[in-house]
Amino acid sequence: MGNPAPHPHLPTTEAAVAAVREVAHAHRLELTVTDDIGADRTSRRTAAGAFTVLDPDGSLPHEALVELGGSPAVTVRLFPEDDALITVEGVEFADVSRDAVPAFLRSVYGGLAHVRTRFFPPGQWLVVPLPGDETYREPVLPAGLSPWLARRVR
Repeated sequence: MGNPAPHPHLPTTEAAVAAVREVAHAHRLELTVTDDIGADRTSRRTAAGAFTVLDPDGSLPHEALVELGGSPAVTVRLFPEDDALITVEGVEFADVSRDAVPAFLRSVYGGLAHVRTRFFPPGQWLVVPLPGDETYREPVLPAGLSPWLARRVR
């Protein structure tokens, strides 16, 4: 196992949204972006005071929800803390590095993502391999096997 290939650094939520737009364009997908800007609007800013817009350091936190059209159903929630929550056909991948989001999406739309089945103990996992031996795996609930996921069972 080698070292993971470095991901291009996406320093801001805006840069990450631009990278997702590039992937969507390459795969001819429609996308919708909803931005939440300010500590009073972002989901993880529970420590911010009422009606507080800035973080204590004076920065303006920016969170975005990107919904990609087509199949599979994919949403990407980009957080100000340099991570993302990616949902593919109802399977949630939490704590994905913001820098890994474009490679993750290219793997999903490029046909590399697959469902691995194990008979004992029984279970199914959606596996999304990235360049450099980095892999994300999350369990698929038995009732959650959509037609797209079923076509990717190995």
